[in-house]
Amino acid sequence: MQLVIAIEGFGAVGAELDDTSAARDFVSLLPLSLTLQDYAATEKVSDLPRRLSTDDAPAGCSAEAGDLTYYVPWGNLAIFHKHFQYVDGLVKLGWIAPEDVDALRTLGPLKATIRKDH
Repeated sequence: MQLVIAIEGFGAVGAELDDTSAARDFVSLLPLSLTLQDYAATEKVSDLPRRLSTDDAPAGCSAEAGDLTYYVPWGNLAIFHKHFQYVDGLVKLGWIAPEDVDALRTLGPLKATIRKDH
């Protein structure tokens, strides 16, 4: 499934979701307006309105720049702008194109709206 992430001050970037139950559950929340906050100089994070289903998800994963993920212990969305090591409880939902990752490297909060691309 294709998504559009409209980032205030930067425009829209495309994203593609994996075909997993967690990703499908994420889609059920859309459209979402979020404030993405810096975390650990590697990702932007935001709370979600509710926890996602992760029944068939692996125990964890590593992340590459552009990965859209769900961090089970905190119940939040994490979009990585740098590579990060394997983390228990991290579930990959999909990705944005590497050339669109630069907007996420901007320091400070970013307002974003995520919606399905029709």
